[in-house]
Amino acid sequence: MTVPDSSASDPEGPEGSEGPESPVGPEDQVSQVSQVDQASQVSQAGPDDFSAPRSHGSPAPAGVAGQAGAAGPMGAACAGGPVRIDGPWTHRDVAANGARFHIAELGEGPLVLLLHGFPQFWWTWRHQLTALADAGFRAVAMDLRGVGGSDRTPRGYDPANLALDITGVIRSLGEPDAALVGHDMGGYLAWTAAVMRPKLVRRLVVSSMPHPRRWRSSMLSDFAQSRAGSFVWGFQRPWVPERQLVADDAALVGRLIRDWSGPRTPEFPGHAAIDVYRRAMCIPSTAHCSIEPYRWMVRSLARPDGIQFNRRMKRPVRVPTLHLHGSLDPAIRTRSAAGSGEYVEAPYRWRLFDGLGHFPHEEDPAGFSAELINWLKDPEPDR
Repeated sequence: MTVPDSSASDPEGPEGSEGPESPVGPEDQVSQVSQVDQASQVSQAGPDDFSAPRSHGSPAPAGVAGQAGAAGPMGAACAGGPVRIDGPWTHRDVAANGARFHIAELGEGPLVLLLHGFPQFWWTWRHQLTALADAGFRAVAMDLRGVGGSDRTPRGYDPANLALDITGVIRSLGEPDAALVGHDMGGYLAWTAAVMRPKLVRRLVVSSMPHPRRWRSSMLSDFAQSRAGSFVWGFQRPWVPERQLVADDAALVGRLIRDWSGPRTPEFPGHAAIDVYRRAMCIPSTAHCSIEPYRWMVRSLARPDGIQFNRRMKRPVRVPTLHLHGSLDPAIRTRSAAGSGEYVEAPYRWRLFDGLGHFPHEEDPAGFSAELINWLKDPEPDR
């Protein structure tokens, strides 16, 4: 099946509700949760890194469900390895916004919803799941649409719809609101959800991602940030990025995580963690679905839906916000992220982790978790 560009999605939606359910039905799914373990192969292709885009408005690759890595050192694992990794947490699926989402949950108390970034999935929050549960929270890590154990749908990868996925999961969990904790793309969507559905967001924590308007302006006007985020421009090409991501058993995923990590914690990323993320990227159609949000972010810049989204994000965030960032993040420069406070009309706290890179929650899980939990428990977060 050819997956259409997600730019056709409506970036708005009704203001007072989760909006109409997505028109995507089971018969339209590229892949369902039950299909995660299917094996498939694709020809290996392309150079090892992403380069500048050659064209815009290109079609999605046909048959994206066949985007698993070819046999190699990781062999059978890369033919659709499991994402429901054992631990003290429990796994289940929840329905929201016309799709099914895989979650891992642990603990009881106020809900904290954890949102992963690229090129990862729910497992990136394994340290925080246990730390938050021990601290008296109900910690839930979800797989975003198209990633991990969640549905792969042929459309719906614009940030407004992805934010409705998140707020829909909050409601499906039976909670009145949640503290959102987002990293990278998950942070971009957490910013969006806090603007679109502020009544469902109790507090906001963002790591390694500026506010969407700040991201847009930095990518367009700051050459250093545009170069640091060159992978986003490279994602605009048809076919090639998907094939690069899964070539050689998703070796590029390991290189990206290593390159984006800081030097302070040599134990991360270890080989075992890298292998987990490589196997997850090799699940059929994951590479394509992971790239689609970035394609929308660039291709919509001059389109009505992108202009409308950017205008909508002018609305200030009115929930207490904690903004975390690694001082040596090579993908999102500190200067790009630091200006996000101007979009928050609520207590805003900026915390810079010295010597860490793009993954502070994994590079220093104890320090990150302590900062997160102390802030969530602080009754006066503006101090």
